Amino acid sequence: MATTTKIKPRALVRASGGPRYAVALTVDALGTGLLRPFLLLYGVTVLRLSAPVTGTAMTVAVVAGLVCMPAVGRWLDRGARSTVVAASMLVRVLGVVLLLATPAGHVWLFATAALFLGIGNQVWPAAHAALVATVAHGRERDAVLAAGRALRNAGLGAGALVATACLAGGTTALQALAAVTGLAHLAAAALAWSVRLRAQPATAPAEDGTDGPAPRMRALLAGNVIYAFCLNVPEIALPLILVTQLHASPVWSAAVFVANTVLVVTLQVPVTVLMSRFSRRVVLALAGVILTASYLGFLAATSLGHGWGAPAVAAVSVICTLGEIIYAGSATALVTALAPSRVLGRALARFELSTGVGLAVSPVVITTLAPHGPTALWGSLAAATLLSSFAVAQ
Repeated sequence: MATTTKIKPRALVRASGGPRYAVALTVDALGTGLLRPFLLLYGVTVLRLSAPVTGTAMTVAVVAGLVCMPAVGRWLDRGARSTVVAASMLVRVLGVVLLLATPAGHVWLFATAALFLGIGNQVWPAAHAALVATVAHGRERDAVLAAGRALRNAGLGAGALVATACLAGGTTALQALAAVTGLAHLAAAALAWSVRLRAQPATAPAEDGTDGPAPRMRALLAGNVIYAFCLNVPEIALPLILVTQLHASPVWSAAVFVANTVLVVTLQVPVTVLMSRFSRRVVLALAGVILTASYLGFLAATSLGHGWGAPAVAAVSVICTLGEIIYAGSATALVTALAPSRVLGRALARFELSTGVGLAVSPVVITTLAPHGPTALWGSLAAATLLSSFAVAQ
């Protein structure tokens, strides 16, 4: 059992790659938040595509973007760090340019733009984690990774608020929003590239001395597909249940989403530092147990029906968010600790690929199970997550 790590904010900035890189992360997070939640609306309102066509194009683009992850892993293992981060931002600039150039009704050009945006979003987490692992080590690295996630959630939330305000301006405002997003990513790419950080390929053993890292990594990647479902619970599962089954006001869905964002932003670093007294594997397994308990809590809350059901779901969502925070603070940290440095890039790429698969299939799974009742949805999620927590604990 390790002692709790105390890390000052200035140390977090230094360990994350320096002030310029911290500014790049901030600009990139805000730029992503400005457009990502409203890409569907852009396709429907600006390009006049049907909602099913727009959604299908976005889904296919995101799934296709996952194919690039193995190549990204090999690039990272050749020593690239800040260059890959900058590339993840530049490819989103290309996506925005294509989006602005897409005429109304052209679904394939829109899908191509969504593809580049999806590639950038998929590549960034692995590239960022590899860069952090190069300049920070041990529990300090875990805290820096947690701070990056908190910053990204804050940027997404702030960007979403700005984008919401722009909706009242119609087509012109949404196009201006996209242009600002592209400029933000371009500035962030320049800042990230200016850090000029590379790593020398190494052959050092795994950092925390675990035996049999390969089987454990495979168990972690398989379990992570299920764990990643929790990231879509506040955005997809809860709004679906609250509106269609409990017939609650959409305000409840918005409140759950806002509370989730605020809790992640404020608690991600403190909770990650607090949990540093335990092994990363134990913490990740604990996250699965908490998520399982929250899914069972949602099952009980929905049985209350109209009236008390919505407040109960909102209350249980806090437990779910706590599980998400613990999961996010330990999963990537465990990957960086398990993987030998010579294959760190490929390990992080596989981890982000497993996360992407979970995020891609979870909407389909959730919307398929939900019509069969709360037990089918929450019972299945609880059983799968508990099994995954047992797998990663081995």
